[in-house]
Amino acid sequence: MAKKPAGARRKLVEFDEETWQALDLLGRDSMKTLQELADEAFRDLLRKYDRPTDLKAALKQSVRSSAASSTQNRSRGRRR
Repeated sequence: MAKKPAGARRKLVEFDEETWQALDLLGRDSMKTLQELADEAFRDLLRKYDRPTDLKAALKQSVRSSAASSTQNRSRGRRR
């Protein structure tokens, strides 16, 4: 059994039979474990909703937000 990374969380997930069969086949075809498929799916979902997937991405997003906000504030001040 593989070692669980520090700080890892577990969650029980239930699949209907058709979904399970499709995931099992995909895993076998791509030689990936269910965990690897789940990791990929959740990373894609977070990316879809523009959510950071790691600390580095979170920091970059924070800097972009701060820069955009300060630019808007400066633009508003000039219009007065």
